[in-house]
Amino acid sequence: MADHFEKIQKLPDPVPGCPNFRRVPGYKVYCCGQPTIAGFEAALTKVTGTAYPKEGKIIWFNLRQEPNVYVNGEPICARPPNKIGEYAELGNVTRDSAKADEEEFIKVIEGRAKENAGKLKFVDINKAEKEIEVKEVVTLSNVIEGLKAKFPGLVHMRIPVCNSAAPLETDFDILVKTLIGTNINTPVIINDQVGLSRATTGCVAACLFKEFQISASFEGLVETVPGVNLDLLKMDRYKMDPAKDPLFRGEFEVVKELVASLKDGDAAKNECDKVIDKNGTPKTGGTGIKQLRENIAESKLSYEIMDDAAQAFLKMKIMDNIHKYYYLILFTAYMREAADLAREAVADEKKGELTLAGGRCAIPGDQLKLSKKFVQFVDENPKLRDLVETGKGNLQWERDIPQAALSNLENLAATDFKANLGKIIHDIYQTAHLMFSDMPQGDHKKRAKYRFASKTLMRILPPAKKTEVEGLIAGNAMTMDLYEILGKCTWAVPK
Repeated sequence: MADHFEKIQKLPDPVPGCPNFRRVPGYKVYCCGQPTIAGFEAALTKVTGTAYPKEGKIIWFNLRQEPNVYVNGEPICARPPNKIGEYAELGNVTRDSAKADEEEFIKVIEGRAKENAGKLKFVDINKAEKEIEVKEVVTLSNVIEGLKAKFPGLVHMRIPVCNSAAPLETDFDILVKTLIGTNINTPVIINDQVGLSRATTGCVAACLFKEFQISASFEGLVETVPGVNLDLLKMDRYKMDPAKDPLFRGEFEVVKELVASLKDGDAAKNECDKVIDKNGTPKTGGTGIKQLRENIAESKLSYEIMDDAAQAFLKMKIMDNIHKYYYLILFTAYMREAADLAREAVADEKKGELTLAGGRCAIPGDQLKLSKKFVQFVDENPKLRDLVETGKGNLQWERDIPQAALSNLENLAATDFKANLGKIIHDIYQTAHLMFSDMPQGDHKKRAKYRFASKTLMRILPPAKKTEVEGLIAGNAMTMDLYEILGKCTWAVPK
């Protein structure tokens, strides 16, 4: 499948060949989609600019699970037929397996081109077939090696992650291990296919590592500057707009339990939220496309208007994204603890070299050490793994009908269902009008009210009729649709 497609570019000021390239405000962390060969060089040239040496260290993380090969300079990926144009959730993919798949993939491409007079057939994200003449085929690994002629300090690390759920604990450790020993000004670039969810998640984690460097390295230095209020620089003082809906503030029940379980849990969530906002859209202070926390709430609002099949998919996506948000807060807590431990771990003989005139210690970012891995941090709190697995679905998936309205409907149904059916439908829609008054007028609101009416009528059916309808639905003879249920309730077999 071709990686690039029409309208892949979502942001202004594009870098040619590197979709949705942007910098996270306040950090030397960059996010993008899969570049072309020329796009790689364009992105690296923009990152280095005139200030950063082209021979300096640059860390590039690729978070894709799909193997990539470049045909005529353009990226093409290998995907199963059922994943064309879909989110790439390809299971347990590792760096080594992805590289091995690429070597196999290039052989397949070369073989197919040879069998087809030097031409290659492939599809785009819309499954439309394309054909091109093959002039050059290169693996991603060889593209990176070629870039090192101009950018010898380039380090390319693959960390294959799935789209919706949290990266594995070991994935966080690979990212940290790669970044340890870098300077605070070392550029970090992270890509997925388009520059959306996976890359944004990686950028949040990279920014949290930069915060670890700032906290462990420069706190002592900043305290020596006259007139600087250190409290104003602390990320854990961040406060979101209290007028926002609790879901948009990330106040999910499982997150509340996590925050209560962690040392300085509120501070960890505040810092994580600030970094997520900087990695989000312009309305939360970012330059990106996706807002990882608010996207959960937006998906939850969409859930109400979906049909049953779409709801099942969206419910899994929402729970996966809560899982991801939960783990980003947990990773923040780990990085905050690591900053404290790094300051304390400096040997006495080194402290003399690093102590400033005011008596504070300032450790260079590239000399920071970690005393334990993220996996070990979570091992010390194993109940946190179970908490997210059992709690990520703890949401109110349907709006509660007011008890008075439900009692009225149940009474009408129990008294004389058929005689009262007109009033029942009227009262159901009157209740829906009040319950969904917060939604703007339009098709979304109509669908939400219609789904509510269908489910509520089903809920209050007389027992015998309810059993009959449930049997027909289970046998795929009908659906839980208001008019179908009404037809079954009012239609009689001719005598």
